[in-house]
This record gives sequence, C-alpha cells and structure tokens, in this order.
Amino acid sequence: MKLHVGCAMWTHKAWQWPGKERLKAYAERCTAVEGNTTFYATPARDTVETWARQTGPDFRFVVKLPKRVTHERRLTDAGTDVRAFLDAIEPLGPRTHAVWIQLPASFGPGDVPVLERFLRRMPPSLRCAVEVRHLDFFADRAAARELETALETVAAEWVPFDTTAFFTSPPTSDAERDAWTKKPRVPRRTRALTGTPIVRYLGRDDPDRTVDGWQAWLDVVTGWLREGRSPTVFVHTPDNADAPALARRFHDQVRARLPQLAPLPEPGPAEDDGPLTLF
Repeated sequence: MKLHVGCAMWTHKAWQWPGKERLKAYAERCTAVEGNTTFYATPARDTVETWARQTGPDFRFVVKLPKRVTHERRLTDAGTDVRAFLDAIEPLGPRTHAVWIQLPASFGPGDVPVLERFLRRMPPSLRCAVEVRHLDFFADRAAARELETALETVAAEWVPFDTTAFFTSPPTSDAERDAWTKKPRVPRRTRALTGTPIVRYLGRDDPDRTVDGWQAWLDVVTGWLREGRSPTVFVHTPDNADAPALARRFHDQVRARLPQLAPLPEPGPAEDDGPLTLF
C-alpha cells in the first residue's frame, strides 16, 4: 500500500533547507514531484543524472512532455523531439513514474484520434498520464467516454487538476489573483483508469482553506488504496510556500484512516556547508 505525495517543484525561495542539493532535501520530505521544467525545454542528460543521484529508486517523477510536442506540434510530426526527450530522462530509470502529457485547452474531442495514435507510438514500458482542459471532456459524457477508451487501450491515466476549491471565492493575495487568471476551471474528476492514478490539487494560500478543500479527496484516495491502487497526489497553492508541509499533512490524514500505510520519510540531519548563498 503506497501513497506518494509531492509538489509542483522541488525548490522554492521560501524553502530554506540546509545543504546544496535541493532535490535531495525535498526528497527527504516528499516522495514525488511534478517535472514542470521539462515543459519549457528538454533537459540535458547529465542534468537528469544529477536528479537520479539525489533521489532513491522509489521516488516518483511525473515529467511533463515539452510544449513543443504538446502545444506547438499538437502531438503530430514530433518524433524527433519525443526521442530526444525520452533519451534525456532515461537516467531516471524507475523514478520516471509517468510521462505527463498536458494538452492545451483547444485540444478537444475531435483530436482524440491524434492522441490515441501518439500514445500507441510511445514505448510500452513507459506509463503515460494525460491532462486535458477542454470543457467538453467534462460536460459531454460521450466525449469523456471516447477519451477514456483511448486511454484505457494503452493503460494511460487521465490526470485531473482539481481547482474547484480554489475558485469557490475571489482571490485575496497577489499570488491568488495571478492563479485566478491562469488556472483552468473544470469540474472535479475522481475516476481512476489505472492502478496508479495521479491527482493535482490546487488549494488557497490559507493552509486551513487548502485542507478544507481536499476533504473529498481523502475519501477517494483512501478508497483507491483499499482497492490496491497506488496513487500520487500533488498539492499546489498559489504561492506554494507551504506546499511540502501540506503534502505531508495530506498523507498523514490518509494514514489516520489507514494505519497500515507506511509513514513518510523524516528529513535527515542538517548538513553544515556554510551560509546559504545565491551562487
């Protein structure tokens, strides 16, 4: 029985952790991370090798396919870029929990055949997870079922990004106002297609409101674990300052319901490498 939790990044100006290896410090607190940086550019292979060295084999990276593939080429004629990306992340080995295919809001039901062809060409040894933002996938049952069928044929997961708690009331901070204009507004989706569901949850900058907003997910995730699934839950807030602690809190609340769930790792002793500097 395994529940992995994490955040949208492994370094943040608010996280004043000791030591020079920020990912290692993060991995002592959380057990998964979203690979958002790969959306903007394919990383150098030696950079990825450092990621692998700082994490254990059970740590989960959900690495995002570059936008050149998903948004610019829209999954068409992108073989060269995909091969370069897969070669770059190969050093992660078993840490690559899933290749995350986040599609633009303009990618709708009519594009599902393109997605299905793309997924069939991906290496079968790699797990794929797809995030869609076109409202028809959430409002039209036929469109949703067509997408689910395409995903299920290749054992791919549908990644929900739950922003419903965030949009319940107007923003109260600069970070919330920025997120208000950028984050998708789609209904909450809680159906898992595979044994390894992935959830992205956006709360508020107020930790108590964030916790209140995820209560429905406690039931869902607990149910998945009892069914033998192994979910990954990413906790976001607009400023993400408290995200690692909140991710651990989510895990603790699930474990309170399922005591047989293994506890999260505890941070190791601080490294004495001098004062923190920018360089």
